Amino acid sequence: MIKIGIIGAGRIGRVHMEGVNTGVKNATVVAIADPFMNDDIKKWAAEYGVKTCYSDYHNILDDPNIDAVMICSSTDTHADIAIEAIRAHKHVFCEKPISQDLGKIKAVMEELKKSDVKFQVGFNRRFDHNFQAIRDAVEAGKIGDVHLIRVTARDPEAPSIDYVKSSGGMFLDMTIHDFDMVCFLSGCKVKEVYAAGAALVNPDIAKVGDIDTAVITLKMENGSIGVIDNSRQAVYGYDQRAEVFGSKGQINVANDTPSTAVLSTADGVISDKPLYFFLERYMASFTKEVAEFTKAIENNTKVPVDVEEGLQPILIAIAAKKSLDENRPVKISEIKF
Repeated sequence: MIKIGIIGAGRIGRVHMEGVNTGVKNATVVAIADPFMNDDIKKWAAEYGVKTCYSDYHNILDDPNIDAVMICSSTDTHADIAIEAIRAHKHVFCEKPISQDLGKIKAVMEELKKSDVKFQVGFNRRFDHNFQAIRDAVEAGKIGDVHLIRVTARDPEAPSIDYVKSSGGMFLDMTIHDFDMVCFLSGCKVKEVYAAGAALVNPDIAKVGDIDTAVITLKMENGSIGVIDNSRQAVYGYDQRAEVFGSKGQINVANDTPSTAVLSTADGVISDKPLYFFLERYMASFTKEVAEFTKAIENNTKVPVDVEEGLQPILIAIAAKKSLDENRPVKISEIKF
């Protein structure tokens, strides 16, 4: 069994605790650390059989019996903890983004060059059953040459202003998943970005320098074109759709719903709304990504989302913000790394 220590007992740390315990057969969580460790966290951890709880994550890094760590702490701590974990010879699963600071990401990459540990970035949507089906069809050549990639991602409700202030902006916080998805679905990197955006859901978001609605077009290195549309508030639920169109056809996926039942009467045609919360929609993908991480450790194979792939969406997000601010297309090569 691969022994895992989780660093960070917030929402995503709890998601991964549940995922490992319910769906990852070759691993177990043996310790958890959080700077705000308290009796409630200890009680929750004990429900999963975890009795070793620390306020200082260094206790996890110093434990020779722990094989891997999952970094689920606040974004500003990811890179620093990752470097310490690599030096401690722990395999690392790092939640996205690695950092909002490109210099810190570079430092992580330099540290990895000196180590043989596995390092995976948590872009869970790659492991979703719908999006994986698109990727499989594209890789198999079923739609021919890729011409267009479309991704729609709209949250059910806008976050608080306090959250927006510390999020790094919508492109780095929310759209980063969609930037990764365009690369994943097309099997290609982005060459150029043009972004348009506004605060249409909540004007207060504009007052803190951010947006809540956006359309982004992307030119890919293989000549194809990507389109992303985002909103912080879709009143009908969590809207997650995608399509890839090519020379031989197209493949698209619709939203997951509580059921596929459709009621048709003289009054109209009624079906379920999309699943409302991201955990309902993506819990299985959170579990699968960790299962693939532990499989890479066990078999000494490549992780499915490495540090280079974790870097690309951040470069795209920075270019998108520059495009929005300067009202022009921005090449990824303009973002110095």
